[in-house]
Amino acid sequence: MIAAAEQVTVRFGVRTALDAVTVTVPAGAVVAVVGGDGAGKTTLLRVLVREVIPDAGTVTAPGKHEIGYLPAGPASWAALTVRENLDFVGGVYGLTGAGLRRRREALIERCGLTAAADRPAAALSGGMRRKLGVAMATIHRPPLLILDEPSTGVDPVSRIDLWRMVSEAAAAGAAVLLSTTYLDEAERAAHLVVLDAGRILVQGSYDEVRAGFPGTVTGGADPVRPQWAWRRGRERREYWPDTAVGTAAPRIDPDLEDIVIALSLARQQARA
Repeated sequence: MIAAAEQVTVRFGVRTALDAVTVTVPAGAVVAVVGGDGAGKTTLLRVLVREVIPDAGTVTAPGKHEIGYLPAGPASWAALTVRENLDFVGGVYGLTGAGLRRRREALIERCGLTAAADRPAAALSGGMRRKLGVAMATIHRPPLLILDEPSTGVDPVSRIDLWRMVSEAAAAGAAVLLSTTYLDEAERAAHLVVLDAGRILVQGSYDEVRAGFPGTVTGGADPVRPQWAWRRGRERREYWPDTAVGTAAPRIDPDLEDIVIALSLARQQARA
């Protein structure tokens, strides 16, 4: 284990951002945190980089020089070029001389930024700037890599580049914790943590989450219970928490999106 949050609770005034959340991030694995706006994803990441002090619970993480962190913002200096950004961050982490130059150029090539290496960060596209941010977070080969929605707003090709970088970091032994709004990305992770209003809705590997999903999902044009239904493409999906399905609509083999929505609806109905 490289990092962990155990029964962590964070409150901002009267709002509870995290409610008794437990997450473990092992070496050599990618852990994906999934959830909608306000779910607590960013707060959880900031707890592990010690930007937020929890009100309860314990946090285990290496020192800041052993963490690579990509925040949700631009994460690079607009007036500096790609090379200058990497040189500056590398220097902060003690890299110098030929070692820094080799590491910098390898990351630039891996990110597909060779043609833009001397371009100011402000002149990069959104996808290019996020790739630069990931490169800056990984330049010192940290044992813990924490990335806040690295691929949000990024084009499909750049998303592939980003995931290759993340996978390579994990394969080299880093513990990777990232948040994402893309459920297809989360399916690639070794472990999923789904947050809903600051609480863990479900966690485990993708196969474990699917195998442990209770109830049934059906698909059709007219749901029997609209409060348990949602739209997927041209049809409506409906969740039946128990095994009794009161409709002739065909059963659906649920994917991660169906599972997350269904469990969120179940929690909403339990609170009602």
